Amino acid sequence: MLLSDDLDMLEKARFWATQAREKAPWYEHAELGYNYRMSNLLAAVGRGQMTCLEERVAGRRAVFDRYARELADLREISFMPELCGSFSNRWLTAVTVDPSCGKSFMDIMNYLDTRGIECRPVWKPMHRQPVFAGLKYFADGEESVSDRLFETGLCLPSCSAMTDAEQGWVIKCLREAVRS
Repeated sequence: MLLSDDLDMLEKARFWATQAREKAPWYEHAELGYNYRMSNLLAAVGRGQMTCLEERVAGRRAVFDRYARELADLREISFMPELCGSFSNRWLTAVTVDPSCGKSFMDIMNYLDTRGIECRPVWKPMHRQPVFAGLKYFADGEESVSDRLFETGLCLPSCSAMTDAEQGWVIKCLREAVRS
């Protein structure tokens, strides 16, 4: 679902979402398009969920804030910052693990798994996906930020419905994982 008050942008998005098909009697594409249309049923569910969006965003932000507050003393991990002038929905709480601490994000993830806590690595960069092997990609100078994040990043449980006890368990076990 895409919401905007920019009608020109919405028209362009609709064009791309219908495979960027030109107005011709046959399939013709001058631009790259996608098949991103949504069924009426899924759109209705999305509209229904909009009524509790603020509550869910507040819940996600509260989870992130508690993690960041109660784990602030752990220098081995860093939380993803909120861009100045923006308001993150904190849909996902991601941390990076300092490689010099002697633990990898996989070590920490595996430890948390033994405690019944499901975590995930951050997304693998597109240029490292087999389907795109050998293609060019852009990096910021010498450093590939996406590579660094993939090699150090860990997504923590961040459901807006997490209980205080569940959050406390994650915090306790993350401390153990880093310090063990």
